[in-house]
Amino acid sequence: MPNGEYLRYVALGDSQTEGMGDGDDTAGLRGFADRLAEHLAAVNPEVRYANLAVRGRKAGQVRAEQLGPALALRPDLATVVAGVNDMLRPRFDAAEVAGHLEEMFAALTAAGTHVVTVTFPDVGEIVPLARPLGSRVSDLNTRIRAAAARHGVTVAEVGRHAVAADPRLWTADRLHASPLGHARIAAALAQAIRLPGSDDSWTLPLPPRPVPGRRQAAEAELRWVAGFLGPWIGRRLRGRSSGDGRTAKRPELRPLG
Repeated sequence: MPNGEYLRYVALGDSQTEGMGDGDDTAGLRGFADRLAEHLAAVNPEVRYANLAVRGRKAGQVRAEQLGPALALRPDLATVVAGVNDMLRPRFDAAEVAGHLEEMFAALTAAGTHVVTVTFPDVGEIVPLARPLGSRVSDLNTRIRAAAARHGVTVAEVGRHAVAADPRLWTADRLHASPLGHARIAAALAQAIRLPGSDDSWTLPLPPRPVPGRRQAAEAELRWVAGFLGPWIGRRLRGRSSGDGRTAKRPELRPLG
């Protein structure tokens, strides 16, 4: 759009797009999609925004549940961010996940929507116990770039910048971005679509911080396993998801007010 004056922005995705880690379910979630909408509104106050994301959704569920409603809203801008929940499962097929993303890319761009997506940082840099998943992240990112190129989708290369793995950009569960992390992702998306006032400052490293000793690091890993990994595995074994019974927080296009 000329001068970044988008009028109808729709966000599709999982918990990151819903905004987990930035606010809470009592006060309300913000997240990178809300923050990007604020950037858009600074350029054009008439912009309307819908967020169809639901936590816990895998890429195939995002396509099945959110693509149709998104197309019905006739957006001129859409963000599609999904795949991390798939990567965390024991069985992961990068080609299948990328296929679901590409179907969304194809349908939305065919309808005249400017689609934006992101690449993911190496989760092993954020969660040491998840280092074996590094190859999955690299494979999916490569496929996302290829699918995006085939459909004229804009890619915000979050995963290529070291700052994306800084622990301060993540919450204690290490799965969801912190308020600062969501702000950086929103800034990356704003720059990717060349929104007026955006720049590459989101790529800059944070000030140095003390490096924990081995004992502190080990204790932190144990706390994370007990507080977050254990409950997550428990839900998987029971066939439950954090998104069970939940619906989109903002299913209709509305002004930001």
